[in-house]
Amino acid sequence: MSHAAKEFESLNIAVLTVSDTRDESNDTSGKFLVDSALEAGHKISEKRIEKDDIFQIRYQVSKWIASEDTQVVLITGGTGFTSRDSTPEAVSVLFEKEVEGFGELFRKISFDEIGTSTIQSRAVAGLANGTLIACMPGSTGACRTAWSGILKEQLNATHKPCNFVMHLKQATADLCESRS
Repeated sequence: MSHAAKEFESLNIAVLTVSDTRDESNDTSGKFLVDSALEAGHKISEKRIEKDDIFQIRYQVSKWIASEDTQVVLITGGTGFTSRDSTPEAVSVLFEKEVEGFGELFRKISFDEIGTSTIQSRAVAGLANGTLIACMPGSTGACRTAWSGILKEQLNATHKPCNFVMHLKQATADLCESRS
């Protein structure tokens, strides 16, 4: 049974860059995610850069998942092993369901590109309040890997046999509305 729609559905996507050193002038990974989402036909609800602080990250992501205006949160940065890398710890407590396959698939695809160095990525994803949250490393190459290898298809309602769009809050609200 296919869980794919017949038409593309534009999603509202928020992009968060987690970094102590980046600003809008040098945030190539956040810019890549914004440009890729727009090129795919989605909308950007907001883009921010936050310092690598567990509570700042959690606060910002909590605001987005509480909003009806955001269906997807893409986070780049803070997934490594340094003492300041805290993105997985910041957001995983918000997950109602973890998407274990995201990190596994990211590392599988990444292995073909960078070999065993992929084990130093703690890419993670989950669902919270009908919002997909996907965390990936801070390099533009890693964002390209995640977008091209996973996210582009999974955020496309027409992708078969299944995709994440049907699980996201606005898509669910639209479906309920169309049935009434």
